[in-house]
Amino acid sequence: MCGNNMSVPLLAEAVTVPGAEKETAAVIFLHGLGDTGHGWAETLTEIQLPHVKLLCSLPHRPQIPVTLNMKMMMPAWFDLMGLSPESPEDESGIKKAADNIKAIIEHEAKNGIPPHRIMLGGFSQGGALSLYTALTCQHQLAGVVALSCWLPLHKSFPLGTPTASNGHKNIPILQCHGEMDVMIPLQFGNMTAEKLKSIVNPQMITFKTYPGLPHMSCPQEMANVKEFIEKYLPRI
Repeated sequence: MCGNNMSVPLLAEAVTVPGAEKETAAVIFLHGLGDTGHGWAETLTEIQLPHVKLLCSLPHRPQIPVTLNMKMMMPAWFDLMGLSPESPEDESGIKKAADNIKAIIEHEAKNGIPPHRIMLGGFSQGGALSLYTALTCQHQLAGVVALSCWLPLHKSFPLGTPTASNGHKNIPILQCHGEMDVMIPLQFGNMTAEKLKSIVNPQMITFKTYPGLPHMSCPQEMANVKEFIEKYLPRI
C-alpha cells in the first residue's frame, strides 16, 4: 500500500533513509532544539540495520519562538520555559507534537510496518518528546532511545499507575546521558530514570552514563544504541 506523505505534515520534511533490504522495522528519531534531522540521519546511518527504515523528522512548524532563548525563533518541537524540574511546561505544545509523531506511527502502520516494530528515539528535546509520545501512545512500541533528555509533563504520570495501556509497563527504554552535560544535567537524567521506574517495569529500563561527555553523543553511546536496536528490532 502506498501512503500519502502530504497527509502527515512531519513526513513532508522528514529525512528518510531506506533499508538496504526489505524494511520490516522503523526507527523514528527526533532531533534537539535548534537542530535538524540531517546530522542525525548521517550519524544513525552508520549504525543502521539493513531491514530498518530510518525517519529523522522535523517539526511541522520549522521555527517557533522559544521562551528559554529570549523568544528567538528556532526549530523546536514545543516551547521551553526553563530547564529545571519545576519549570512551567508548554502542555498544549507537547501534546500537539506528540500527536504529530503518533500520526507518523499510524502512517507507517498503514504502509506495512506495525507499531510493535517501530522504535522512537531522540536527543535532548527530541528525546523528551520520544519518551512522552511512547508512554501515551495507544500502541505498544518496540522501544525508546532517550538521549540526554527528560520526561515532559512528568507530573501527569501518577506513581505506580500504567499509562494508556498495560502494555506500556513492558516497553524497553534505553536512556543515555553524558556525565558532564551542563545543558541537561545528569541529575535530570537520574530523576527521569527514577520516574520511569514508577511507570515502566524497572527491568525494561537501561540507563547508561558516559564520563566526560557533555551535551552531545559519542561513539560508545552509538554502539549502545545499535545494540539496543538489534535486540528489540531483530530481523524477521
